[in-house]
Amino acid sequence: MNRLTLAAVGTAALALAACSQHAQNESAEAGNAIAADANATMQNATSDVDASTDAAFGSAENAMDRAGDRAGDQIDNSAARAGAAIDNSADRAADATGNAMVEAGNAVRR
Repeated sequence: MNRLTLAAVGTAALALAACSQHAQNESAEAGNAIAADANATMQNATSDVDASTDAAFGSAENAMDRAGDRAGDQIDNSAARAGAAIDNSADRAADATGNAMVEAGNAVRR
């Protein structure tokens, strides 16, 4: 009976050792899966942050471009108005000079 008990205990020990190794393997695989999931999540988060940053910079760049375009348009419009005002003033000055010369000529003839 001693031999039978020893054989049973030995068999149980081998079964327990095998089970324990299997449990260790399963635990290791679960740990690897968790690490892989965490890594994938971090990569996705990094990609999302990169995409959001690119979108924000693109939006800011577009806003600055539009503001620059509007400022340029306003400068162009102001310059055109100033040029038109100068042209009108020059025309009025020429007309006034011409009228003054006509009046002077008429005064000399009288």
